[in-house]
Amino acid sequence: MKTFSYILKMFLLPVLITLTISCNKNDDSPNGTSTINFHLTDGPGVYDAVYLDIKEVQVHTDAPQGWVTLGLARQGVYNILQFSNGLDTLLCSATIPAGKISQMRMILNSNNSIVVNGTSYPLNTPSAEESGIKLNLNTDFLPNGSYDVWLDFDAGKSVVVQGNGSYKLKPVIRAYSVETNGKIAGTVLPLSSKSIVYASNGVDTFTAIPDATGYFLFCGLPAGTYTVTIDADASTGFQDKVITNVNVSFGMVTNIGIQQL
Repeated sequence: MKTFSYILKMFLLPVLITLTISCNKNDDSPNGTSTINFHLTDGPGVYDAVYLDIKEVQVHTDAPQGWVTLGLARQGVYNILQFSNGLDTLLCSATIPAGKISQMRMILNSNNSIVVNGTSYPLNTPSAEESGIKLNLNTDFLPNGSYDVWLDFDAGKSVVVQGNGSYKLKPVIRAYSVETNGKIAGTVLPLSSKSIVYASNGVDTFTAIPDATGYFLFCGLPAGTYTVTIDADASTGFQDKVITNVNVSFGMVTNIGIQQL
């Protein structure tokens, strides 16, 4: 399974993007400006809902002001489980002076919660509220560029069940751009198999939960060769299925078609 430090190395550092010093264009920048769109998406978790109360996004620039707050497209509570299998929502769009951004962070308000089997529980997020969920970027942003970046919030790995039955958020996030976005798509039938799909390249394992039609989509995969495992719920009586040698290239969708169990 991938670690958080590995995620930062593999997905954040190579992303050539341009973060926003303000949501207003700065025409006085001697190096020109670039535009970035941050999208929020989710690696699925087996919960009814995961609600994050997002307050703001900040970036740390090489400009004298250091940390700068960005305006959100919508401030408030997001159910991140709505943004899986290729779905996303625009978190922030802004124009900034071209240059280097060393870090970004997402700061949460206190109204975070999780719904499990129809019951809502508080989601403890002390560090995210106080100092923000921080990601290292260390990336130069090119002038006159327009970039889309997806922040993939892995709900399955980010929510930790405590010994007393409470829930704590320990964020696992990865970022990818169009240039670093490999995809695997397919459909699992029958729906009654209640399957979970895994894709592994021998180093990292990614998870997808098929939607109500059986469709699944992995996004932000590193290029390489994968083994896709369809893990049927043991209670259903269906057998698991393994598909080997699935090749992934950046900017392409590898569709493995309908997989009948």
